[in-house]
Amino acid sequence: MATYKIDAAHSDITFKVKHLMISTVTGNFKTFDGSLTADADDFSDLKVSFDADISSISTNNEQRDEHLKSADFFDAAQYPNLKFVSSSVEKDDDVLIVSGDLTLHGVTKPVKLKAEYNGSVIDPYGQSKVGFEIKGKLSRKDFGLTWSAVTETGSVVVSDEVKLEFDVQFIKQA
Repeated sequence: MATYKIDAAHSDITFKVKHLMISTVTGNFKTFDGSLTADADDFSDLKVSFDADISSISTNNEQRDEHLKSADFFDAAQYPNLKFVSSSVEKDDDVLIVSGDLTLHGVTKPVKLKAEYNGSVIDPYGQSKVGFEIKGKLSRKDFGLTWSAVTETGSVVVSDEVKLEFDVQFIKQA
């Protein structure tokens, strides 16, 4: 069984959500950790776990970030982490469908993520690395993130659907 640890210096954990239904706000988590194990060369039997520090959220706007950390949204003081643990994986052509439990804001729900294996390489330091692009969607309301506002004209300020995009690199452990 090969074990890999996420290479945070070469990985991005981002989310996208519609604002006023006319534009998209992108954010990320700056502090995160994760691991992956697999026997199969194509990772079709992978098991993955992931953890992100909610207080590390960044949307390049300090006022918005503080609002997201507040009880209106993530409530980072009470729920400091986002966690994902895979439970199964299916192969669909070149895409791995990774099912698992996502815990966010004190709520655990099943989610499915699509993972594209980008290959493996030995870096200049002799470390074996693998890369994945992972995408998924979730309903923020399913996780108790229900803050909402409506403009004078009736537009929703923040959409319910959140797109997840992880560009991750893992380092094989000895």
